[in-house]
Amino acid sequence: MTSPVVWFQITGHDAAGLRSFYGDLFGWRFEQQEYADYGFVANHEPGIPGGVGKAENGPAGVTFYVGVDDQAAALAKAERLGGKAVMPPTPLPNGTTIAFFSDPEGNVVGLSGGGTPASR
Repeated sequence: MTSPVVWFQITGHDAAGLRSFYGDLFGWRFEQQEYADYGFVANHEPGIPGGVGKAENGPAGVTFYVGVDDQAAALAKAERLGGKAVMPPTPLPNGTTIAFFSDPEGNVVGLSGGGTPASR
């Protein structure tokens, strides 16, 4: 697989409540982040890493991130195929970058460059 799913994210307006819910439901523990109301799932092995946090700029939802070498090229290709770029490559405090596009049905998908959004 050349572009694997590398991260998942669940966001909502009550991030602490969501972390409590998923923690109780699945036994997930969280590493609280200093820069946001966000927690990395601490015990994801052997699954895909992810996090649960506050929906900062939009509606609550679930997003998955695909690792790509060139986010700008992936966004351009998504648009050629009928999708739409939603957010250009944007750096995170940890040195990785993320971008978003929507598919032809409006589903938003994240792109991760330089590792997973939780890379340290």
